[in-house]
Amino acid sequence: QVQLVESGGGLVQPGGSLRLSCAASRTIFSINTMGWYRQAPGKERELVAHITSGGSTNYADSVKGRFTISRDNTKNTVYLQMNSLKPEDTAVYYCYARYYADYWGQGTQVTVSS
Repeated sequence: QVQLVESGGGLVQPGGSLRLSCAASRTIFSINTMGWYRQAPGKERELVAHITSGGSTNYADSVKGRFTISRDNTKNTVYLQMNSLKPEDTAVYYCYARYYADYWGQGTQVTVSS
């Protein structure tokens, strides 16, 4: 199985930036699809971004142009660079991997507030 641990969350002002990291317990070289989801209070979990082993990405419309997902297979880590953060980005962010099954991290809190 795959264990995923998120880090990098915190409190940031509107317009600021954060970079989230997701460290996997095994090589991600063979894990085709990894990504980030988020869940805000009182709302359903939603896709933020996905990235494949080939570098193909997709993003939620709400974050296009502001967020960038990337992966470093040598470090077994997936990143989410978040720029121009808005209060509505406030949520718990979860790392996700599909490797014969769905795997989820424990989540990291991102709070965007002045």
